[in-house]
Amino acid sequence: MRPPAPDQAASALQPVRERLLRSARADAEELLARADQEAGALLDAARAQAAAILDDARKQGEADAAQGHTAELTRVRRTTRARELAVRRQAYEELRRRTTERVRELRHTPDYPAIRDRLTRRARRLLGPDCEVAEHPGGGIVAHAPGRRADCTLDALAARALDRLGAQTETLWAP
Repeated sequence: MRPPAPDQAASALQPVRERLLRSARADAEELLARADQEAGALLDAARAQAAAILDDARKQGEADAAQGHTAELTRVRRTTRARELAVRRQAYEELRRRTTERVRELRHTPDYPAIRDRLTRRARRLLGPDCEVAEHPGGGIVAHAPGRRADCTLDALAARALDRLGAQTETLWAP
């Protein structure tokens, strides 16, 4: 038997070759379609994951901002309160200074000898009739008895008067 001629062999294999090519093309198209589907599914999953990450990041950022805002608000409130208390303290110290000055001016009034006598009598009632009484340079008197002392100076009297007012003094500068 003689081998077929090259043209004859090629023409006889032509239908097989075409079938194989069609089959390979169909397989390739099917493979590409599956790859496209898988790529689309992967992209959809990646987009969903990215959206979830962005949503979580946004929520965390809002929570951090709220926490930062709360901390800043607390700091501002504390600073404001500290300043308010400092101003109140200054106002009280100014009131105390002015009150003391006004009470000290009593030394230069005609009534001062009578005031000094009343302070002396008060000290003797507190410490006894044998206590030592001395006039204070700032006005008023200081009395001593063994183990005890009575401060009836004008400065002490002004301070005690303000202390008795207590929280009422704040009404002087409260709105």
